[in-house]
Amino acid sequence: MRYWRVLWLFWTTSIATELEYRLNFAIATFTSIANLIGSIFGLFLFYRTGYTFQGWSWQEALIVLGVFTLLQGFSNTFLVPNLNRIVEQIEQGTLDFVLLKPISSQFWLSTRMVSPWGFPDLFFGVILIVYAGIQINLNWQDYFISLIPILFGVIILYSLWFILGATSIWFVKIYNVTEVLRGLLEAGRYPMVAYPAIYRFFFTFIVPVAFLTTVPAEAMLGRSELTWFFGAGILAIILVIISIFFWQFALRYYTSASS
Repeated sequence: MRYWRVLWLFWTTSIATELEYRLNFAIATFTSIANLIGSIFGLFLFYRTGYTFQGWSWQEALIVLGVFTLLQGFSNTFLVPNLNRIVEQIEQGTLDFVLLKPISSQFWLSTRMVSPWGFPDLFFGVILIVYAGIQINLNWQDYFISLIPILFGVIILYSLWFILGATSIWFVKIYNVTEVLRGLLEAGRYPMVAYPAIYRFFFTFIVPVAFLTTVPAEAMLGRSELTWFFGAGILAIILVIISIFFWQFALRYYTSASS
């Protein structure tokens, strides 16, 4: 209960601070709309001549794009304002104050800020998924089932991001690494069958982009194999455990600002 109270204080004060600049929200909404239109147009270029990704209709590909937009909103709301600041806190020595607090430092670093500028992507992602689902007659059970692999995708994305952020204890200037990760995640805009076999292997077993968008979309469409479903869950659990132990390991090599 103490952590829930702290989380409530974190998020209410953070949103209140961010909303002092309301024009930024309008700009973020416009940017989200422009990005979504660009993504839909890019997908349209594939389908305009009758070409389809193998086994994926236009509406089904839109669901993948919707899940991607949803995860992009999640990262802009929770991951970017928090995990990208780890590098800054280590560089400036303010991580010392976090480690002195009577609370898990990983919890503090992961939840301290929440940015409303990611809300438009969350909203438009849901709208796109629902719109495409209506076109192919999905029911509420299909949406409900997909929530589980989407949750797994969120955990996977968070764990990868946090692990990369933790490496800044050894390599302070690590901003570009997180940008590389974000660039690789752009592949999740399309179903994995859109890529050659070697890229599908890379985006499944090296950088698990497939588990972020394609697997949840397949679950929603009712054609996800149990192997992939449970594989996503196992991967999420393993990665979040690795992130916890890796952070504790990294702290052994942290040199505080005062030492």
